[in-house]
Amino acid sequence: MSKTKLRPNICDYEGSNYRTEFWEGKGRDYEDQVERGVLRRWLPAHGRRLLEVGAGFGRLTDEYHGYQQVVLLDYSLSQLQYAQEHHGRDPRFVYVAADAYHLPFKAGVFDGVTMIRVIHHMADVAAILAQMQRILTKDALFILEHANKRHLKAMLRYALKQQKWNPNTLDPVEFVELNFDFHPDYIVKALQTAEFVIEERIPVSYLRLKLLKERLPVKWLVALDKVLQQSRLLYSPSIFARCRMVGNRPDHLEASSIFACPECGGDLIPERVGDDETLYCPKDGLRWAIRDGIYDFKAVLE
Repeated sequence: MSKTKLRPNICDYEGSNYRTEFWEGKGRDYEDQVERGVLRRWLPAHGRRLLEVGAGFGRLTDEYHGYQQVVLLDYSLSQLQYAQEHHGRDPRFVYVAADAYHLPFKAGVFDGVTMIRVIHHMADVAAILAQMQRILTKDALFILEHANKRHLKAMLRYALKQQKWNPNTLDPVEFVELNFDFHPDYIVKALQTAEFVIEERIPVSYLRLKLLKERLPVKWLVALDKVLQQSRLLYSPSIFARCRMVGNRPDHLEASSIFACPECGGDLIPERVGDDETLYCPKDGLRWAIRDGIYDFKAVLE
């Protein structure tokens, strides 16, 4: 059989300086703090196992202290390596380099998933949400953030004929390759199709304007944003949705290994090949590397 499935194009941050060129010292403390604020409001005090999809360099990972185990997943091995260095070898953290369209996990092994600043890179939203549905237990928490097509700046630019795409239509807009904005109603429909119930939505980052960020202290921006969030008017650049898995799912977590073959879904067996640690699927003969504590599902070992 083929060793790989057809996959949509993937936005790969491998080898990039995303941490230093986009976040650290780049005037985004306001966005970082309002996003953390939502997580602190919504995350439970205690949980079993959480998956952070698109964990990158681990910017938000320290917010998940209530969970017994946290799995950091990203397509970029180099981003995960930095996260691993930052958080140390704490056994609570598991690092996985993998394609989110074909997650290497068994069904029903997580009672929490977060996906922050990630789905805007996904061309096939339905496929991604189907993966979330598969790996979650019944009543599990899913926190999704998405870029909002119908934000105030886009609506003004469209009204002034400074942009061609209409922010009021439901179809996603790809304004740069593999960078999508979504209408809030489009995301609602996609979540409902995947058997999620939306408990609450919060619009954030209303004040994401260079002029304001250069002139107002971060604490003022964050405080003003909290006030604007209470309006629940979905015209901000970013929207958070707190969802629950209500479909016919397992009501308990898998107690043993969480991993499954991303190609066939079969069990994976730890095997040493020479000096290398690997995970092997006896069902289809595929093998993946474990590289210095990071489970690498980006490519099948030959």
